[in-house]
Amino acid sequence: MNTTLNRRDFSKALAIGVGASASALFAAEPRKIKIGYTCLIWNVLPRTPENLEGALKDLSSLGFYKFETFAEVLESWDQRGELGNLIGRFRVPLTSGYMTTNVTDPAKRKENLDMVTRLAKVIKKHNGTFMVLAANGVKRAEYNFQENRKNIVESLNDYAKAANDVGLGAGFHQHTGTAIESKEETYTLMESADTKHLKFAPDVGQLQKGGVDALQVVKDFLPILKHMHLKDFVGGQPFAGYCPLGQGKVDIAGILDTLEKANSDANVMVELDGSKDQPLTPLETAQISKAYLEKLGYKFRA
Repeated sequence: MNTTLNRRDFSKALAIGVGASASALFAAEPRKIKIGYTCLIWNVLPRTPENLEGALKDLSSLGFYKFETFAEVLESWDQRGELGNLIGRFRVPLTSGYMTTNVTDPAKRKENLDMVTRLAKVIKKHNGTFMVLAANGVKRAEYNFQENRKNIVESLNDYAKAANDVGLGAGFHQHTGTAIESKEETYTLMESADTKHLKFAPDVGQLQKGGVDALQVVKDFLPILKHMHLKDFVGGQPFAGYCPLGQGKVDIAGILDTLEKANSDANVMVELDGSKDQPLTPLETAQISKAYLEKLGYKFRA
């Protein structure tokens, strides 16, 4: 991908279906996964609950099957008594809510447990099924994972159990700049956690950005991978280095084929980060990703 993607590039990408790594082999095989979309690129600049309406309008027009957004955004709409009507108006079902939890400070665990329970109830109320749990940010240059390992594992186990108690699945989501970023940290956590409660919910673009073979990580954790942010990574300034599907380094086709064969009931949510001076609108980036997925044989709602 040219990191200065312009409108001409956008039109060209749509015309060819962004098919650089999509093949007739994939398109010929029946696809079972019903792909959704997170609302991140609509919600972050600025990050305000009001942007959810525009996100659902765009996702509805493109026929994606479900959506995810920050759990706090869902709570804001719910507190006004408007979330159910908003979802009903655009007919894009809620699947999951994303939230950041503190996993390094034991003194904050009770407060975070209460927050997980409160937000999980909002997700459940509106027919969502999953809570995505991320870790708090840390100063990576000064951070020692092993010193925090015990509290990290215990905290995430507790948070996942709290979400389960409300009736939601829960999964851990690794992220750059947080207490669990590297491959080693991710593997150590998931091999230590109580995976009866805490499943794996990776961001494959984040893995690739960190220099990890995202497809291999997916294969290694297939039995407990229940939720995924499907994101591509190319580097450069726009979109924090990420890009619409099919234009970067992540083996999107291989990851999806692996899930289709072994774990087709996993939630797969396309995602792209927003950035200042981004060359395309959120809708345009979603159109490119949809065209790529169609090349892989995926169907969307009318």
